[in-house]
Amino acid sequence: MTEAREDVVAEARRWIGTPYVHQCSLNGAGADCLGLLRGVWRALLGAEPEPVPPYSRDWSEPRGEEQLWAAARRHLQRKEIGDAAAGDVLLFRMRAGSVAKHLGIVAETGETPSFVHAYSGHGVVESPLSAPWRRRIVARFAFPGGFEQ
Repeated sequence: MTEAREDVVAEARRWIGTPYVHQCSLNGAGADCLGLLRGVWRALLGAEPEPVPPYSRDWSEPRGEEQLWAAARRHLQRKEIGDAAAGDVLLFRMRAGSVAKHLGIVAETGETPSFVHAYSGHGVVESPLSAPWRRRIVARFAFPGGFEQ
C-alpha cells in the first residue's frame, strides 16, 4: 500500500467510534457516511471542494437523482469496480432500483477485506466487506492529488 493510501486508511480509522449523526462531520462528535468522507478529505487535502447542501436521509430517492454519485464523479477519481485498493471510496446502492446513498472507505483488501463507514445505529465502524456489502457496490473511486494508484 502506498503512503498516501495508508494515510487515507489511518485517517478513516481515527473516526471509528464517532457516533452516527445525520449531516454531521466532526470526528468524535458525530458523522454520517458523507461526513466521514468529508472529514477524511479535510484532514488530507484541506478545504472541501464545494459546500454540501442539506440532504434528507432518503437522499434523492423520491426523484431518482444520483446526487451522491454525481458529486463523487466531480471530486474523486473513477476506478473500475474490480480494481480494489485500500483507501478507495466505495459507493453503495442499498436496494436494487434505488439511488446510491451510502459510501465507505476500503481499509483492507485480500483475504479479509474491510471498509470504514458511518452506519445508522452503529456510528463509524470498520466492517467486513462481506458478500452482502460487495453486491451493493456500484462505483469505486480514489482520492485525487496523489491518492490514486
